[in-house]
Amino acid sequence: MQHTLLIVPGLGDSTAGHWQDNWLQHFPNATKVVQDNWNQPQLQNWLKNLDTTIKSIETPIVIVAHSLAVSLIAHWSQQNDTEKIIGALLVAPADVESAEHTPEETWNFAPIPLSKLNYPSIVITSSNDPYISVERAEFLAQKWGSQFYNVGPKGHLNLASQLGLWEEGQEILQTLLQLITKNKK
Repeated sequence: MQHTLLIVPGLGDSTAGHWQDNWLQHFPNATKVVQDNWNQPQLQNWLKNLDTTIKSIETPIVIVAHSLAVSLIAHWSQQNDTEKIIGALLVAPADVESAEHTPEETWNFAPIPLSKLNYPSIVITSSNDPYISVERAEFLAQKWGSQFYNVGPKGHLNLASQLGLWEEGQEILQTLLQLITKNKK
């Protein structure tokens, strides 16, 4: 099945060396949502840019969101027709409702919508992610109807985690693609 891998970075963008940027170069069917201001995110602006990008894509979409973008996807999915979205890999969600875990510039993405997603999804967290507790990530996965993976102590699964092409993430992406195929039958 032809699909587009939509890379949706979080706060600060996923720049050179980040696994999301590596996937963008690695997968010929990958494209990326570009935001106007990566460092002072405003939910309504980010939603508009996400929606514009989704509407411009002709093929079914598999979302690959990281950090703050996971909340963005939850908000977008609650407010829009999700027919084009066939699945989502929701990596290292940031707990924007927790002042202890996230910086103030992300708080306008709270509260995190808890509605079940209308497409297969997988939430991936790390056991020592400074931006969310494992319990909170698992709670979000349950609310969204997502499968849940804890990949062990790997930080925020970002540039500092030095994941390269993040083969483990690619394997989990394959699991998602299998879920999508089962869902279509």
